[in-house]
Amino acid sequence: MASDATIDLLGRLIGFDTTSRNSNLDLIDYVEGYLARFGIASERTPDASGAKSNLFATIGPADRQGYVLSGHTDVVPVDGQNWTTDPFLMARHNGRLYGRGACDMKGFLAVCLALVPEMVETELKAPIHLAFSYDEEVGCIGVRDLLAELVKRPVRPLGCIVGEPTSMQVVIGHKAKRSLRICAHGLGGHSSRAPECVNAVEYAARLVVATSDIGRRLAASGPRDALYDIPHSTAHVGVFQGGSTVNVVPAEATVDLEFRTLPEDDLDAMVAEIRAAADALSQEMRALDASSGVTMEQISEIPGLAMAPEDDMVALAKRFAGRNDHGKVAYGTEAGLFVEVGRIPTVVCGPGSIAEAHKPDEFVAEEQLAKCESFVRALIAHCAA
Repeated sequence: MASDATIDLLGRLIGFDTTSRNSNLDLIDYVEGYLARFGIASERTPDASGAKSNLFATIGPADRQGYVLSGHTDVVPVDGQNWTTDPFLMARHNGRLYGRGACDMKGFLAVCLALVPEMVETELKAPIHLAFSYDEEVGCIGVRDLLAELVKRPVRPLGCIVGEPTSMQVVIGHKAKRSLRICAHGLGGHSSRAPECVNAVEYAARLVVATSDIGRRLAASGPRDALYDIPHSTAHVGVFQGGSTVNVVPAEATVDLEFRTLPEDDLDAMVAEIRAAADALSQEMRALDASSGVTMEQISEIPGLAMAPEDDMVALAKRFAGRNDHGKVAYGTEAGLFVEVGRIPTVVCGPGSIAEAHKPDEFVAEEQLAKCESFVRALIAHCAA
């Protein structure tokens, strides 16, 4: 089972409500103070408001190449979820540790911190870096600033492990993601005069259908990769808002949609297809009313991850995990940014199942944390060899 140190640290981390809409500075202050007790200096990269920050720390010789253990500090909201325990007070029951972020992904952070004393006591020949980010859940925002600083350093890490929940399987690939917001601006009025109006909901609905058509096409004839649980690229509408009452023609409507794509698919082409549909609708709307039309903006973008199975970092992570298999996942992580921006070979491997993430009564099994401890200890031994 997991060590008392890991369990205690997980409880402390869960106790900080780091929902993405909140500041994470209380947690960062705690981690910074914890590391300082072992003589480890931390570096912050704050956001523009100063209300949030990344944290980066190095254990071992900073002038040599080493490895990054990376995770995000923010969690998703608990609003509207029916929890049987306080989500920000860890509960322990039948080998499971419950709380918001227990699985995604404070369990991994707790393991990393619990093993800091062992890292310090070991004569590391290669350093171990800890990289804790903010606002991963809302578009992998914070890690971009962290990586911008990291690439300026004279010594680049040899590899990175992003500790998202994979049940301690080594994940070598995940889909790219791009989210868009489309707003239809029409001409409202009394529903009895509907033919004289420009119904924003009706035009936006056509873009919902266009997105759905792309999704069905991808499922029917797009590239496939059997290592993914959803083996093809996807198109999805998550938000459709507009109108207030049936006897008023709506002047505004909003559609939030996303694409999640395999490396073989052309994400830019999908966005261009939706943009062309939006432009065509704008022309129709403006023919009826010059002030009407459709606007489109990008909400977020996360690059995909596509590590070669034979990459040295993949082989090393498999050895640390004590298993020979690897997988790919449909959800996005910061790993693609470590590769794309930082040029650092990266895998995803962490305790817990993604099936438990973002749910009420989120939990991580103690047995999973114990396996993660073994993984990090293997990394420590490798860095000392």
